[in-house]
Amino acid sequence: MPLIQSALDKVSPNVVADVAITALLIYWLLSLIRGTRAVRLVIGVCLLLVVYGAAVTFDLRLLKVILQTSAYVGLFALVVVFQPELRRALDRIGRLGSLSWLISPAEQSTAVHIATEVASAAERLSREGHGALIVMERETGLQEIAENGVMLHADVSADLLVTLFSPKTPLHDGAVVIRGDQILAAGALLPSAETTIPLERFGTRHKAALGITEQTDAIVVVVSEESGQISLVERARIVRNLNEPKLAHDLAALLHPQTAGRIFRQERTPPRRVGPTVRELARRARFGGLNRPAGARRSRSDRPGAEATGDDGDGQEKAS
Repeated sequence: MPLIQSALDKVSPNVVADVAITALLIYWLLSLIRGTRAVRLVIGVCLLLVVYGAAVTFDLRLLKVILQTSAYVGLFALVVVFQPELRRALDRIGRLGSLSWLISPAEQSTAVHIATEVASAAERLSREGHGALIVMERETGLQEIAENGVMLHADVSADLLVTLFSPKTPLHDGAVVIRGDQILAAGALLPSAETTIPLERFGTRHKAALGITEQTDAIVVVVSEESGQISLVERARIVRNLNEPKLAHDLAALLHPQTAGRIFRQERTPPRRVGPTVRELARRARFGGLNRPAGARRSRSDRPGAEATGDDGDGQEKAS
Protein backbone atom coordinates (compact mmCIF):
# COMPACT_ATOMS: atom_id res chain seq x y z
CA MET A 1 0.00 0.00 0.00
CA PRO A 2 2.70 2.59 0.79
CA LEU A 3 4.26 1.92 -2.64
CA ILE A 4 0.96 2.48 -4.40
CA GLN A 5 0.27 5.56 -2.29
CA SER A 6 3.66 7.06 -3.14
CA ALA A 7 3.09 6.37 -6.85
CA LEU A 8 -0.30 8.06 -6.71
CA ASP A 9 1.21 11.05 -4.94
CA LYS A 10 3.60 11.55 -7.85
CA VAL A 11 0.76 11.54 -10.39
CA SER A 12 -0.26 15.12 -11.07
CA PRO A 13 -2.81 16.55 -13.54
CA ASN A 14 0.07 17.65 -15.78
CA VAL A 15 1.39 14.08 -15.98
CA VAL A 16 -2.06 12.70 -16.80
CA ALA A 17 -2.58 15.33 -19.51
CA ASP A 18 0.91 14.66 -20.90
CA VAL A 19 0.29 10.90 -21.15
CA ALA A 20 -3.19 11.36 -22.63
CA ILE A 21 -2.02 13.80 -25.31
CA THR A 22 0.91 11.56 -26.22
CA ALA A 23 -1.37 8.51 -26.48
CA LEU A 24 -3.81 10.42 -28.70
CA LEU A 25 -0.94 11.58 -30.90
CA ILE A 26 0.38 8.04 -31.32
CA TYR A 27 -3.13 6.76 -32.07
CA TRP A 28 -3.65 9.54 -34.64
CA LEU A 29 -0.36 8.72 -36.35
CA LEU A 30 -1.22 5.01 -36.47
CA SER A 31 -4.68 5.73 -37.88
CA LEU A 32 -3.06 7.99 -40.46
CA ILE A 33 -0.85 5.24 -41.88
CA ARG A 34 -3.30 2.38 -41.38
CA GLY A 35 -4.01 0.57 -44.63
CA THR A 36 -1.08 2.15 -46.50
CA ARG A 37 2.34 0.84 -47.46
CA ALA A 38 3.85 2.99 -44.71
CA VAL A 39 2.88 0.29 -42.16
CA ARG A 40 5.58 -2.05 -43.47
CA LEU A 41 8.11 0.76 -43.47
CA VAL A 42 7.31 1.56 -39.84
CA ILE A 43 7.76 -2.12 -38.94
CA GLY A 44 11.15 -2.06 -40.71
CA VAL A 45 12.23 1.04 -38.76
CA CYS A 46 11.15 -0.60 -35.48
CA LEU A 47 13.20 -3.69 -36.31
CA LEU A 48 16.27 -1.52 -36.96
CA LEU A 49 15.75 0.15 -33.58
CA VAL A 50 15.59 -3.27 -31.91
CA VAL A 51 18.83 -4.28 -33.65
CA TYR A 52 20.46 -1.04 -32.53
CA GLY A 53 19.33 -1.65 -28.95
CA ALA A 54 20.81 -5.14 -29.06
CA ALA A 55 24.08 -3.75 -30.45
CA VAL A 56 24.29 -1.25 -27.58
CA THR A 57 23.40 -3.90 -24.99
CA PHE A 58 25.98 -6.43 -26.16
CA ASP A 59 28.58 -3.76 -27.07
CA LEU A 60 28.72 -4.62 -30.78
CA ARG A 61 30.79 -1.60 -31.72
CA LEU A 62 31.03 -2.08 -35.47
CA LEU A 63 27.29 -2.69 -35.91
CA LYS A 64 26.54 0.24 -33.60
CA VAL A 65 28.72 2.62 -35.63
CA ILE A 66 27.15 1.46 -38.90
CA LEU A 67 23.63 2.01 -37.58
CA GLN A 68 24.51 5.40 -36.09
CA THR A 69 26.04 6.54 -39.38
CA SER A 70 23.06 5.26 -41.35
CA ALA A 71 20.66 7.10 -39.03
CA TYR A 72 21.73 10.51 -40.36
CA VAL A 73 21.00 9.49 -43.93
CA GLY A 74 17.88 7.66 -42.82
CA LEU A 75 16.29 10.83 -41.47
CA PHE A 76 16.31 12.40 -44.93
CA ALA A 77 15.26 9.11 -46.50
CA LEU A 78 12.24 8.90 -44.19
CA VAL A 79 11.05 12.33 -45.33
CA VAL A 80 11.16 11.17 -48.94
CA VAL A 81 9.62 7.75 -48.27
CA PHE A 82 6.83 9.07 -46.04
CA GLN A 83 6.09 12.10 -48.21
CA PRO A 84 2.44 11.14 -48.96
CA GLU A 85 1.73 10.45 -45.27
CA LEU A 86 3.40 13.68 -44.14
CA ARG A 87 1.45 15.67 -46.71
CA ARG A 88 -1.79 14.06 -45.58
CA ALA A 89 -1.01 14.77 -41.92
CA LEU A 90 -0.18 18.43 -42.57
CA ASP A 91 -3.35 18.74 -44.66
CA ARG A 92 -5.49 17.47 -41.78
CA ILE A 93 -3.75 19.75 -39.31
CA GLY A 94 -4.34 22.69 -41.64
CA ARG A 95 -8.04 21.85 -41.86
CA LEU A 96 -8.34 21.86 -38.07
CA GLY A 97 -6.41 25.11 -37.83
CA SER A 98 -8.71 26.86 -40.27
CA LEU A 99 -11.70 26.15 -37.97
CA SER A 100 -13.55 24.74 -40.97
CA TRP A 101 -15.20 22.20 -38.69
CA LEU A 102 -17.27 25.06 -37.24
CA ILE A 103 -18.56 26.08 -40.66
CA SER A 104 -20.76 23.97 -42.89
CA PRO A 105 -18.85 22.74 -45.99
CA ALA A 106 -21.70 23.69 -48.25
CA GLU A 107 -24.97 25.52 -47.98
CA GLN A 108 -27.98 23.35 -47.33
CA SER A 109 -29.71 23.99 -50.64
CA THR A 110 -26.46 23.59 -52.59
CA ALA A 111 -25.68 20.28 -50.91
CA VAL A 112 -29.13 18.87 -51.65
CA HIS A 113 -28.97 20.10 -55.27
CA ILE A 114 -25.55 18.55 -55.90
CA ALA A 115 -26.53 15.28 -54.22
CA THR A 116 -29.73 15.01 -56.25
CA GLU A 117 -28.12 15.81 -59.60
CA VAL A 118 -25.11 13.52 -59.09
CA ALA A 119 -27.28 10.64 -57.88
CA SER A 120 -29.63 11.04 -60.85
CA ALA A 121 -26.71 11.08 -63.29
CA ALA A 122 -25.14 8.02 -61.66
CA GLU A 123 -28.41 6.09 -61.88
CA ARG A 124 -28.86 6.96 -65.57
CA LEU A 125 -25.26 6.07 -66.40
CA SER A 126 -25.63 2.78 -64.54
CA ARG A 127 -28.74 1.86 -66.53
CA GLU A 128 -27.00 2.70 -69.80
CA GLY A 129 -23.86 0.73 -68.88
CA HIS A 130 -21.50 3.72 -68.97
CA GLY A 131 -18.67 4.22 -66.48
CA ALA A 132 -18.24 7.42 -64.47
CA LEU A 133 -15.84 9.00 -61.97
CA ILE A 134 -17.19 12.09 -60.18
CA VAL A 135 -15.02 13.87 -57.58
CA MET A 136 -16.59 16.42 -55.22
CA GLU A 137 -14.22 18.85 -53.53
CA ARG A 138 -14.61 19.67 -49.85
CA GLU A 139 -11.92 21.39 -47.75
CA THR A 140 -8.82 20.18 -49.58
CA GLY A 141 -8.37 22.10 -52.83
CA LEU A 142 -8.30 20.10 -56.07
CA GLN A 143 -7.13 22.89 -58.37
CA GLU A 144 -3.91 21.06 -59.31
CA ILE A 145 -5.82 17.92 -60.26
CA ALA A 146 -8.48 19.88 -62.14
CA GLU A 147 -5.81 21.61 -64.24
CA ASN A 148 -4.78 18.21 -65.61
CA GLY A 149 -8.13 18.04 -67.38
CA VAL A 150 -10.27 20.51 -69.31
CA MET A 151 -11.58 23.45 -67.28
CA LEU A 152 -15.34 23.91 -67.67
CA HIS A 153 -16.79 26.07 -64.86
CA ALA A 154 -20.31 24.86 -65.69
CA ASP A 155 -23.38 24.45 -63.50
CA VAL A 156 -23.90 20.99 -62.04
CA SER A 157 -26.69 19.11 -63.82
CA ALA A 158 -27.47 15.45 -64.39
CA ASP A 159 -27.81 15.96 -68.15
CA LEU A 160 -24.34 17.50 -68.45
CA LEU A 161 -22.75 14.75 -66.35
CA VAL A 162 -24.39 12.05 -68.47
CA THR A 163 -23.16 13.79 -71.61
CA LEU A 164 -19.59 14.09 -70.32
CA PHE A 165 -19.38 10.35 -69.61
CA SER A 166 -20.96 9.20 -72.86
CA PRO A 167 -18.57 6.78 -74.62
CA LYS A 168 -18.19 8.86 -77.77
CA THR A 169 -17.14 12.07 -76.01
CA PRO A 170 -13.42 12.95 -75.67
CA LEU A 171 -13.64 13.49 -71.88
CA HIS A 172 -15.40 10.30 -70.81
CA ASP A 173 -12.22 8.51 -69.67
CA GLY A 174 -11.15 11.03 -67.03
CA ALA A 175 -12.72 12.30 -63.83
CA VAL A 176 -15.16 15.17 -63.37
CA VAL A 177 -14.22 17.56 -60.55
CA ILE A 178 -17.04 19.43 -58.81
CA ARG A 179 -16.40 22.47 -56.63
CA GLY A 180 -19.39 23.96 -54.86
CA ASP A 181 -22.27 24.05 -57.33
CA GLN A 182 -20.06 24.06 -60.46
CA ILE A 183 -18.32 21.43 -62.55
CA LEU A 184 -14.77 22.69 -62.34
CA ALA A 185 -13.15 20.36 -64.87
CA ALA A 186 -13.61 17.13 -66.83
CA GLY A 187 -11.17 14.54 -68.11
CA ALA A 188 -8.89 14.99 -65.07
CA LEU A 189 -6.27 12.41 -64.07
CA LEU A 190 -6.27 11.16 -60.47
CA PRO A 191 -3.34 9.76 -58.44
CA SER A 192 -3.03 6.01 -58.02
CA ALA A 193 -3.91 4.30 -54.75
CA GLU A 194 -1.21 3.54 -52.19
CA THR A 195 -3.31 1.35 -49.89
CA THR A 196 -2.17 -2.17 -49.00
CA ILE A 197 -5.61 -3.75 -49.46
CA PRO A 198 -5.84 -6.10 -52.47
CA LEU A 199 -6.82 -4.06 -55.52
CA GLU A 200 -7.12 -6.89 -58.03
CA ARG A 201 -10.92 -6.97 -57.72
CA PHE A 202 -11.20 -3.21 -58.36
CA GLY A 203 -11.15 -1.52 -61.73
CA THR A 204 -9.16 1.52 -62.81
CA ARG A 205 -11.84 3.98 -61.69
CA HIS A 206 -12.07 2.46 -58.20
CA LYS A 207 -8.27 2.56 -57.82
CA ALA A 208 -8.23 6.22 -58.85
CA ALA A 209 -11.03 6.98 -56.38
CA LEU A 210 -9.06 5.30 -53.59
CA GLY A 211 -5.97 7.30 -54.56
CA ILE A 212 -7.62 10.72 -54.42
CA THR A 213 -9.48 9.97 -51.16
CA GLU A 214 -6.25 8.78 -49.52
CA GLN A 215 -4.61 12.14 -50.09
CA THR A 216 -7.60 14.51 -49.74
CA ASP A 217 -11.00 14.68 -48.07
CA ALA A 218 -12.84 14.58 -51.41
CA ILE A 219 -15.96 12.48 -52.04
CA VAL A 220 -15.97 10.28 -55.15
CA VAL A 221 -18.87 8.57 -56.91
CA VAL A 222 -17.86 5.65 -59.15
CA VAL A 223 -20.07 3.91 -61.71
CA SER A 224 -18.64 0.62 -62.96
CA GLU A 225 -18.74 0.22 -66.71
CA GLU A 226 -18.69 -3.60 -66.46
CA SER A 227 -21.34 -4.23 -63.80
CA GLY A 228 -23.15 -0.88 -63.63
CA GLN A 229 -22.59 -0.87 -59.87
CA ILE A 230 -22.65 2.52 -58.10
CA SER A 231 -20.07 3.08 -55.34
CA LEU A 232 -19.31 5.93 -52.95
CA VAL A 233 -15.69 6.43 -51.82
CA GLU A 234 -14.66 8.66 -48.91
CA ARG A 235 -11.37 8.55 -46.95
CA ALA A 236 -10.31 5.39 -48.84
CA ARG A 237 -13.47 3.54 -47.78
CA ILE A 238 -15.82 2.15 -50.42
CA VAL A 239 -19.58 1.69 -50.05
CA ARG A 240 -20.94 -0.33 -52.96
CA ASN A 241 -24.30 -1.35 -54.44
CA LEU A 242 -26.01 2.00 -53.93
CA ASN A 243 -29.24 3.10 -55.58
CA GLU A 244 -30.28 6.65 -56.40
CA PRO A 245 -32.14 7.54 -53.16
CA LYS A 246 -29.44 6.04 -50.93
CA LEU A 247 -26.65 7.75 -52.87
CA ALA A 248 -28.42 11.13 -52.73
CA HIS A 249 -28.95 10.80 -48.98
CA ASP A 250 -25.33 9.81 -48.28
CA LEU A 251 -23.91 12.57 -50.48
CA ALA A 252 -26.04 15.23 -48.82
CA ALA A 253 -25.05 13.93 -45.38
CA LEU A 254 -21.35 14.19 -46.29
CA LEU A 255 -21.66 17.62 -47.89
CA HIS A 256 -23.92 19.07 -45.20
CA PRO A 257 -23.80 16.82 -42.10
CA GLN A 258 -25.90 19.09 -39.88
CA THR A 259 -29.23 19.04 -41.68
CA ALA A 260 -29.02 16.98 -44.86
CA GLY A 261 -30.11 13.71 -43.27
CA ARG A 262 -33.17 15.33 -41.72
CA ILE A 263 -34.15 16.95 -45.01
CA PHE A 264 -34.06 13.71 -46.95
CA ARG A 265 -35.93 11.84 -44.22
CA GLN A 266 -38.68 14.42 -44.45
CA GLU A 267 -38.77 14.12 -48.23
CA ARG A 268 -39.13 10.34 -48.01
CA THR A 269 -41.96 10.52 -45.42
CA PRO A 270 -45.36 10.73 -47.15
CA PRO A 271 -47.57 13.62 -45.99
CA ARG A 272 -50.23 12.65 -43.46
CA ARG A 273 -53.78 12.98 -44.63
CA VAL A 274 -55.92 15.11 -42.40
CA GLY A 275 -59.21 14.84 -44.26
CA PRO A 276 -60.83 13.68 -47.49
CA THR A 277 -59.44 14.93 -50.77
CA VAL A 278 -61.38 17.03 -53.29
CA ARG A 279 -61.81 13.98 -55.54
CA GLU A 280 -63.35 11.96 -52.70
CA LEU A 281 -65.72 14.80 -51.83
CA ALA A 282 -66.80 15.07 -55.46
CA ARG A 283 -67.40 11.31 -55.67
CA ARG A 284 -69.44 11.33 -52.47
CA ALA A 285 -71.52 14.27 -53.68
CA ARG A 286 -72.18 12.47 -56.96
CA PHE A 287 -73.34 9.19 -55.40
CA GLY A 288 -74.78 10.65 -52.21
CA GLY A 289 -73.79 10.23 -48.60
CA LEU A 290 -71.38 13.08 -47.96
CA ASN A 291 -71.08 12.04 -44.35
CA ARG A 292 -70.18 8.45 -45.23
CA PRO A 293 -66.48 7.66 -44.62
CA ALA A 294 -64.29 6.92 -47.61
CA GLY A 295 -64.27 3.27 -48.65
CA ALA A 296 -67.57 2.36 -46.89
CA ARG A 297 -69.78 0.01 -48.89
CA ARG A 298 -73.21 1.23 -50.00
CA SER A 299 -76.32 -0.84 -49.57
CA ARG A 300 -78.42 -1.81 -52.55
CA SER A 301 -80.93 0.92 -51.82
CA ASP A 302 -78.20 3.55 -51.86
CA ARG A 303 -76.85 2.55 -55.26
CA PRO A 304 -78.41 4.50 -58.14
CA GLY A 305 -80.46 2.33 -60.47
CA ALA A 306 -80.01 -0.82 -58.42
CA GLU A 307 -83.74 -1.64 -58.24
CA ALA A 308 -84.42 -0.88 -61.89
CA THR A 309 -81.55 -2.78 -63.46
CA GLY A 310 -80.64 -5.37 -60.86
CA ASP A 311 -77.07 -4.07 -60.88
CA ASP A 312 -75.12 -5.05 -57.76
CA GLY A 313 -72.74 -2.14 -58.07
CA ASP A 314 -69.79 -3.79 -59.81
CA GLY A 315 -71.00 -3.52 -63.39
CA GLN A 316 -72.54 -7.01 -63.60
CA GLU A 317 -76.20 -8.07 -63.64
CA LYS A 318 -77.35 -10.45 -60.93
CA ALA A 319 -78.68 -13.80 -62.05
CA SER A 320 -82.42 -14.21 -61.67
